[in-house]
Amino acid sequence: MKTEKLYQTYKPLLFSLAYRMLGSVMDAEDIVHEAFLLLEKADPSEEIHDIKAYLCKIVTNRSIDTLRSAAKKREVYIGTWLPEPLVEEYSDDPSSFYMTKESISTAYLLLLQQLTETERIVFLLREMFQYNYDEIASIVGKSSTNCRQIFHRAKKGISHNPNSVKQDFGQLSGYVEKFTQAVQDGNISEVLALLKKDAIYYSDGGGKVTAAIRPVYGAEYISRFFLGVITKIPEDFSLKFAKVNGNPGMILYSSGKVKYVLSFEMNDAKIESIYMVANPDKLRHIK
Repeated sequence: MKTEKLYQTYKPLLFSLAYRMLGSVMDAEDIVHEAFLLLEKADPSEEIHDIKAYLCKIVTNRSIDTLRSAAKKREVYIGTWLPEPLVEEYSDDPSSFYMTKESISTAYLLLLQQLTETERIVFLLREMFQYNYDEIASIVGKSSTNCRQIFHRAKKGISHNPNSVKQDFGQLSGYVEKFTQAVQDGNISEVLALLKKDAIYYSDGGGKVTAAIRPVYGAEYISRFFLGVITKIPEDFSLKFAKVNGNPGMILYSSGKVKYVLSFEMNDAKIESIYMVANPDKLRHIK
């Protein structure tokens, strides 16, 4: 099979794996690109019996290397660290299957960050991609018995099941649009009605732009925060609603440049979590 065809076949899987491992769209893209370059340069005399496993192993190793090299930066990161937002088009294209599952939500990616690198990769290969333990063992270089133990240990650390509740995306988007309109109108009662009482707002400016360093807890404080911010937004600001990490979200622009990306997670028809990424380094891939 030619490299171009292999790329079309395996790129969604490999990108999804790397992105879930790293929480970085740009790093995931680079790693997937590198994997196919290495495949092209592979010694023709060495037959590759399972190309998918071969590519997954490269992506796994490069992802772990990237995580380890970034560990010190994460330790001194200013404020809340959030994954780079994955902005998706509204599409039924089967090739986007791996990237549109609920398990790319920001909340789920943050849970994965609690696992070690090995736990994360074993958990993802088993839970998300339904690999058997022998296949996982060949990718991570451990015995199948060891992989089984690692998976069960990781599973205990992940209490959230991303597939447990199926919700209508169109309906959820409607709530976000109502919330946005209420904020723009300064309608505090409507804003409060759309937020769960124990809602949480997270923002990631990375110390490079103004953003709340700590999460904002509770509907009252969140509503005041947003109603205060809206009065300071420049006239040239515009927004576009989008699907962000599988959830309703929006992109905010100023002077034609992406300034903020927000995503919303819902529970019982109310907004439970709001995630805002403002760190410009995490928005370079978004147009």
